[in-house]
Amino acid sequence: MKSTLSLLILSLAVLAGCATGPKTEKKIYPYRWTYMSRSLRNDSQVDDVRRVADTCAAHGLNGILLSAGMDQLDIQPQDYIRRLFQVRQIGRDTKVEIIPAVFSIGYGGAFLAHDRNLAAGQPVVDALFVVKGGKAQLAADPPVEIPNGGFENTENGRVAGFTSPPQFGQVISQDTQVAKEGKASLRFENFGSYEAGAGKLAVEISVHPQRLYRMSCWIRSEGLDESRPFGSGNIRLQAAAPDGRPLEWININMPASGDWQQAVEAFNSLGYDRVVISVEAGRRQSGKFWVDGLKVEEAGLVNLLRRPGTPVTVKSEKTGTIYEEGKDYARLEDKELNFRFDHDGPAIELSPGSRIKNGERLRVSFYHGTHVYDGQVTACMSEPAVYDIMRTNVRMIQDIMHPTKYFLPLDEIRNGGACQACVSRKLSMGQMLGDFITQTVNIIHEVNPDAEVFIWSDMLDPNHNARADRAYYYLVPGNFSGSWNYIPKDLVIACWYFEKRRESLDHFSGLGYRTLGAAYYDADDLENPKGWLAALDATPNAVGIMYTTWLDKYDLLDDFGDLVSKRTDR
Repeated sequence: MKSTLSLLILSLAVLAGCATGPKTEKKIYPYRWTYMSRSLRNDSQVDDVRRVADTCAAHGLNGILLSAGMDQLDIQPQDYIRRLFQVRQIGRDTKVEIIPAVFSIGYGGAFLAHDRNLAAGQPVVDALFVVKGGKAQLAADPPVEIPNGGFENTENGRVAGFTSPPQFGQVISQDTQVAKEGKASLRFENFGSYEAGAGKLAVEISVHPQRLYRMSCWIRSEGLDESRPFGSGNIRLQAAAPDGRPLEWININMPASGDWQQAVEAFNSLGYDRVVISVEAGRRQSGKFWVDGLKVEEAGLVNLLRRPGTPVTVKSEKTGTIYEEGKDYARLEDKELNFRFDHDGPAIELSPGSRIKNGERLRVSFYHGTHVYDGQVTACMSEPAVYDIMRTNVRMIQDIMHPTKYFLPLDEIRNGGACQACVSRKLSMGQMLGDFITQTVNIIHEVNPDAEVFIWSDMLDPNHNARADRAYYYLVPGNFSGSWNYIPKDLVIACWYFEKRRESLDHFSGLGYRTLGAAYYDADDLENPKGWLAALDATPNAVGIMYTTWLDKYDLLDDFGDLVSKRTDR
């Protein structure tokens, strides 16, 4: 009886062990970092770095991934360089390594600071310009409009001519007491519990493929909640293809209460001849706003890009003659080139002795820059000048900072692949990105052969932004599937998609890559890092974890340091 009972207890213990699986060892990883972003435009930001470095040193963290414009050293002022030397000394004093975050393409500020024309370009093909008085100006071809864009007319309890909302009353209603133009506007309210689609105003219109269009509306607000972090906005103005593909949008950050303001955005029609223009209210907010004067118009040479990979062609509609810049017309340039559409592009100025005649109809093809969300502008991966900028700045970074590690923040590359420089390469987007990463790593290794190079995971991850099942990625023609097949094997991949952490870590670990978990993301507790630690512990070749804050929330950095350096349960 005693022996039988002992066997039963032993069997239950074995079964319990099988049910819970093998115990995973809690590891202390060699790379225990925090993320930090500072422009170093004033001395107080050096003090910020010192405070964070002191906290790191006191709580077992050994690295600061610093985004501070080090990829623009050749154009930084001397005060910046002086502060950077101070940051270097902070790293040495605290023994907390400073890792430069450099050469983002998706957020291409470093390259655009050198030359805004290095932005990714979208093509416009055969826009119509008509010559009058020595200048050629855009002529809409064909003219476009939003019928009833002033919302004066209603029919059967809805906005005449619009596909949504299906009826007035839930969120959207006509208001004849408040108007910017005419005698009526649309009022949006009661956002908290409306049915899907009830807060969306939409109309479908005809356009010409591969043309640039500007859309705008007037908005007034009263009692709105503040916009959420990262510029998500409380109102969205958007153009989309009938198949649902977003062509462009702007998240509008209206004041809680304010008088009429005009929202302006533009979109390239790509290969579509019809688009859906919409204004949509963000959910889960209070207050109300009004919309009036919704319109769309074809735009000219706004945000015109001038670089070798974005040529301009001006030709006669009648004869097909291609006219010469500098001989038939003056050099074309958008001097405002701000990637907004709050201004008009240049006219085509005829040169003395030009072959172009008054009254002539011209067909003009060009490339324009644009932004995604509120201001993200992608740089071109195919323009040779981009690589020259990297070579110059890597040498300067190495001379000043002497880093042993570099981090490539190549995340969220939401534009590109459509200019002549990209198309002529005849590569998939995955191949193009892989080639850019490979060349960037080679440039770093030319200066420091022993440098470790880290990179964000998303554009290399089939579980994240490199999925094969998407026909497009934002404004990119196609997807980034297969990108992971074209990158150096000695990269360290920083995974950051918490919900897919297991799949992502397995993907890269299975390919032989070392991995790092980018954890935290501004929560009020450390549950996210604990989840990452559990996943990393079960991952071969996992080497690190990082406290990743986008909102400068360092309140939990000390506890995070204790958690990852002592593997406490706090």
